[in-house]
Amino acid sequence: MSMKKVLLLLSAFVGASQYCAHAGEGQFTVAVIPDTQYYTDFRHQTDAGFPFDARELFFDQMRYIAANAQSAGGDIAFATALGDVWQHPSERMPAEYAAKGYKHIESFLTSLPQIHPDERVKTIEMPTARQGYELIAGKLPFSVVPGNHDYDANWADSRYVPGQKPEFPFGMLAYGGLKNWASVFGAQTPFFKDKRWYVASYKEGVDSAQIFEAGGYRFLHIGLEMAPADDVLQWAESVIKRYPGVPTIISTHDHLNPAGERRPISAVDFHAVDPSHNNPEAVWEKFLSKNDQIFLMLSAHQYGQSRRVDLNQYGHKVYQIMSDYQGRRQSFVNAAPGRSNEQETVGDGWMRLMKFDLSSPKPHIQVQTISTFFKSTASKLPTYAVFYKAAEKPKASDAEFIAADEFTLDLDDFASRFASARVKDVKKGK
Repeated sequence: MSMKKVLLLLSAFVGASQYCAHAGEGQFTVAVIPDTQYYTDFRHQTDAGFPFDARELFFDQMRYIAANAQSAGGDIAFATALGDVWQHPSERMPAEYAAKGYKHIESFLTSLPQIHPDERVKTIEMPTARQGYELIAGKLPFSVVPGNHDYDANWADSRYVPGQKPEFPFGMLAYGGLKNWASVFGAQTPFFKDKRWYVASYKEGVDSAQIFEAGGYRFLHIGLEMAPADDVLQWAESVIKRYPGVPTIISTHDHLNPAGERRPISAVDFHAVDPSHNNPEAVWEKFLSKNDQIFLMLSAHQYGQSRRVDLNQYGHKVYQIMSDYQGRRQSFVNAAPGRSNEQETVGDGWMRLMKFDLSSPKPHIQVQTISTFFKSTASKLPTYAVFYKAAEKPKASDAEFIAADEFTLDLDDFASRFASARVKDVKKGK
């Protein structure tokens, strides 16, 4: 069956109303967009022999956000993209890193097609990313943070030879340069320049901050680069001090692994390459736990989903949520059943909706995982566990697997904790 026929059938039988509801007073949604690199990948388009243009799944996500933004009469007040916007680097190692003494060795990792440098990142993938975010530009405030795939260069660090150290069996990938990323999502690009809600940036916009109002409150969002160094954390803390008492959401590419641990992938450990980078546990100790306004931390990067809650130094909850669906591939199987043995992954259009209800007697966030490809939430797709459980949580029951993607976070102390952030009148979409 062709991709077009699949989409038409799904649209006919599963209406958008089943996974989209209008918000009431005190209710709003934050859209969370995990890794999109397999949608924008130049290898995943029909021109390259892929059975469909994967970019259309990415565009559908952006169209959904635009159509359901508060400015369009919907409930989405803010969108945050968690990095790995595109797939490929454009070079192996920038000269400044070679001058610092870094050396590249050939390895299994750098031979992978999604790792190898290719100029088509500039001619296909970056323009695709720009085109996608143009669909939501002007519709709502949003943030995009860089992931490891968004760096200009990657190389295999010569100090970590595969197999020599048991803790690094595959060696170590290193990353450098964000000129490509800044050219699309930097502070001076049309997406963010002179936007009132884009209130601060650092390192040309690699790190940034946004303000939005929803549900009767003012919110601060800070987007951080992967494994931020101390100067980045100090900058972020200075932004928080400019907005005292404002509930704060942090987005970064890597924080939790699928087991809910603050631990990086062994082959992608920025701190191991350069100790000035802070690993996730250090980010918790130095920054998240010390700033009482932070109540929510969002990340992606590691395939699967997890969550944890820890008390900060003031005794308040900090929810940490990870979601990444890049390994999902049912859209490929549907489009090319004769090629199902190929290990091509796409993402299947899955993303998160964090539906805040601050007017309820029990304030909470209802977390939904939705697919703009299947036109469904995880809990309403009968084949959800059949499609994905074996690769993501094979030991879980079907109910447990769905519960990992559809759950509720209690905000029982939100009103007292953030009373000073109340706003008298919140006009949707403003």
